[in-house]
Amino acid sequence: MSAIPQERRVVTAIPGPKSQELQTRRIAAVAAGVGSTMPVFAARAGGGIVEDVDGNRLIDFGSGIAVTTVGSSAEAVVRRASAQLADFTHTCFMVTPYEGYVAVAEQLAELTPGDHAKKSALFNSGAEAVENAVKIARAHTKRQAVIVFDHGYHGRTNLTMALTSKNMPYKDGFGPFAPEVYRVPVAYGYRWPTGPENCGPEAAAQAIDQISKQVGADNVAAIIIEPLLGEGGFIEPAKGFLPALRQFATDHGIVFVADEIQSGFCRTGQWFACEDEGVVPDLITTAKGIAGGLPLSAVTGRAEIMDAAHSGGLGGTYGGNPVACAAALGAIETMKEQDLNGKAKRIEAVMKSRLTAMQEKFDIIGDVRGRGAMIAVELVKAGTKDPNPEATAALAKACHGEGLLVLTCGTYGNVLRFLPPLVIGEELLNEGLGIIEEALAHV
Repeated sequence: MSAIPQERRVVTAIPGPKSQELQTRRIAAVAAGVGSTMPVFAARAGGGIVEDVDGNRLIDFGSGIAVTTVGSSAEAVVRRASAQLADFTHTCFMVTPYEGYVAVAEQLAELTPGDHAKKSALFNSGAEAVENAVKIARAHTKRQAVIVFDHGYHGRTNLTMALTSKNMPYKDGFGPFAPEVYRVPVAYGYRWPTGPENCGPEAAAQAIDQISKQVGADNVAAIIIEPLLGEGGFIEPAKGFLPALRQFATDHGIVFVADEIQSGFCRTGQWFACEDEGVVPDLITTAKGIAGGLPLSAVTGRAEIMDAAHSGGLGGTYGGNPVACAAALGAIETMKEQDLNGKAKRIEAVMKSRLTAMQEKFDIIGDVRGRGAMIAVELVKAGTKDPNPEATAALAKACHGEGLLVLTCGTYGNVLRFLPPLVIGEELLNEGLGIIEEALAHV
């Protein structure tokens, strides 16, 4: 359990005087393009609490954007990473390898869907993992085209900006982007013209038709999709959509890539979100929750596909850093020992029950969705489905002022998303939901 008392405490204005002082220094020294959701400076964190430099304790519904799934200072993560720090911080796996990297790859082979032979390559960030998945798919298929989806998010490098669908703030002014990227519809049930019950098969048929006519299936190296879309608004593709695309990929020799960077590692109540409909991807990209807060990412997949790239074609100086690998083994140990999939399902039960009751009470809540501890509400203008980004921003600001850290997302900026650490106590979870309900009443 965390050494930080697991209770909300607001002792100053948010942000407080010390945070304001640090913000002045930040503005002078840090590039303006690096934003912040909440201008409070963290001093320590653990369990479901982030404590700032002014002594305020905030309830954490963000987990550093789905990263600190096991908490910000999980015992096994700290223990294993500390021991590795004392031994060595770096050798570069491509120069003199070490066991930790191999052990992480073995764990990924065990945990990811499918019983086929698997191999992994480790990197630093989610965007790097996605970019390398594209390289591997192209090497394997000897094709170039990559298919992505409306509302998808895959990163901020040049190639992954091309894959990402949202212009502001991710792409605006940063082009030209990488070529041979094609975007098709996704099964967004809440906004599907003929209703959510028709969405899965209709969206799949549309997407497959567009790929076939506009690109040609035989030109496609990879189909890349988040099994539960993150930045695009926590959109759960309607049932049947993912299996249909998986089958289309199989039929045409296309590498099917599940981007599980935000949805992986127990976040949705399963090790990986694609397991919900039994979808087995050829490649799976992971990051965020993999290493308890240390920078690490991976591409894991069918051994014959992973081996398609020539020796030296994959890697990077810091990829699979030994301290990050030790932290990942600690995070996985924590997930297994504390049954964090079970915890995620319990968080879903508590959150959906209360948020659905709020939806009945407040007509600006258009949709409540998500799985596990990856839950969202989409806010609309009352009586319509018109996006309401103004109310979303006001609601987030009100929560922040009361000491609840929440994040927004969505292509239209109208989704409030909840990503609490899976180790959060139920009292804190309910207190946070109470703050949201009160804020809704005022908004």
